[in-house]
Amino acid sequence: MDRVELQEGLSLSRIVYGMWRLGDDSDTSAAHVRDKIEACIDQGITTLDQADIYGGYMAEEIMGKALTKDLRQRIEIVTKCGIVAPAGRHKGARVKHYDTSSAHIEASIDQSLKLMGIDEIDLLLIHRPDPFMDHHDTGAALDAAVKAGKVRAVGVSNFKRHDWTLLQSAMQTKLVANQIEMSLGHTDPFTNGDLAFIQEYGAAPMAWSPLGGGTLMTGKGGHTKLRTNLSDFAKREGCDMAAVAVAWLLAHPARILPVMGTNNLDRIKSIGDARKVKISRQDWFELYSYAIGREVP
Repeated sequence: MDRVELQEGLSLSRIVYGMWRLGDDSDTSAAHVRDKIEACIDQGITTLDQADIYGGYMAEEIMGKALTKDLRQRIEIVTKCGIVAPAGRHKGARVKHYDTSSAHIEASIDQSLKLMGIDEIDLLLIHRPDPFMDHHDTGAALDAAVKAGKVRAVGVSNFKRHDWTLLQSAMQTKLVANQIEMSLGHTDPFTNGDLAFIQEYGAAPMAWSPLGGGTLMTGKGGHTKLRTNLSDFAKREGCDMAAVAVAWLLAHPARILPVMGTNNLDRIKSIGDARKVKISRQDWFELYSYAIGREVP
C-alpha cells in the first residue's frame, strides 16, 4: 500500500484504521484487539486513529493493553485532544466544551501516552476548532510537545481555513494534517474550499466517516440512486460497495486518507480491497453526479 509523507521520517498508510468504536465491541480483550491490528498490518494499513474521548475515554486504554513492543514499532498512532465531555475522567464537567489551553493539551498528551503505554505520539490533532482558543497558548503547547519528544507531528481536525491559519500563525511547528468529514455522502469539501486549502498548503487531508455513516450502503438519507450506482459499479469490479466508495476518495489527486472504522474482523480484513478498484475521471464524476443529485453544470 502506498503512503503519504507528512514530514521527513514520518509517513502514514494511505488507508487509516479508525478506532472510535473500539470500546463498543463485545470483545475488547487484548488478544482480539491485536487480531484487528494485525489484520490491518497484513494489508499495509499501519496507521491507527484514536482520540482521548473515544469510547468514553476508554479506547486508548483498550488499545494500550493490546500493544506489544514489536507491534508498536510496526504502526503509527494518531490521537486527538481538545473535547471535554461529561464522561470518564471528565464526568464532573457541567457541560460538553472544548479546551485547547496549554494545561489541558499537556495533561491530555501525558494521559494518552500513559494509557496507550507508549513514549511518543506520531500525530496529535486538535479535535475541533475552539471558539474560546488563545492561539498563542495553544500553539506554544503544540510546539512544546514536539520539542519535548512527546509528539512527532501535529495537525488539526474539522478546522476551516481561518481556524488553521490563526493557529499556524502562532506556531513554529508546521501543521501537517486536517481530518475532516468527506465522502460521497458529504461532498461539500470538494467545492467549498476546505479540501482546496489543504491541497494548497501541502498538508494531508484525512477523511472521517468515508462511508457516510453507513448511509451510502443502505441508501438512506436521500442516497437511493447513488446506492444503486455503487452497487452496479461494485458488481462490475467484483467487490463490495464500500470498496468503491473508498476508492472514489483514494482516486482524488489530493491523496485523501480515508479513516475506516469497523469492529467486524472480516470487514477489517477487506478494507484494503479499495486499493484494487480503479476509478477513472469519468467514473469519479459519474459517482459525484449521483451524490449531488444532478449533472455538473
